[in-house]
Amino acid sequence: MTVAQLDAAPHGEVDHAFPLLHTPGAVSAVRRRVHRLLGGWNLPAEAADDVLLVVSELVTNALVHARPPATLRLWRVPVDGHGAVHVEVSDLGPAAPPTPGAAPDPDEHGRGLGIVTALSARCGVRADRTGTSRWAEVLAG
Repeated sequence: MTVAQLDAAPHGEVDHAFPLLHTPGAVSAVRRRVHRLLGGWNLPAEAADDVLLVVSELVTNALVHARPPATLRLWRVPVDGHGAVHVEVSDLGPAAPPTPGAAPDPDEHGRGLGIVTALSARCGVRADRTGTSRWAEVLAG
């Protein structure tokens, strides 16, 4: 799909899926791919940065807490009369991350979903017997 086709497509109809590998470089690799995708969507720089941070946090959450396979999907949607990017990560993990024996150090871990909530117009989680999807919608200008 060309940039012109992408810009002309109605919001919500363009869908991009990125399979996530459970490897050390997975988060940075998917960030690079999403950065290229967002460049074609002509988002304001601040909105693109917010989307990339939300992608990083949701992908990291899935890679740390879930069982493979995991998939990142992105598409454009309207939210409250504005354009937004829907970011969704689906995996085979439980709806809530497992509770470790000791609480994580708040300086090191545990802030990712709070960051997602702060940067999103809406966010949530859907779980069923097949796995979990965590999603966020980030305003795009």
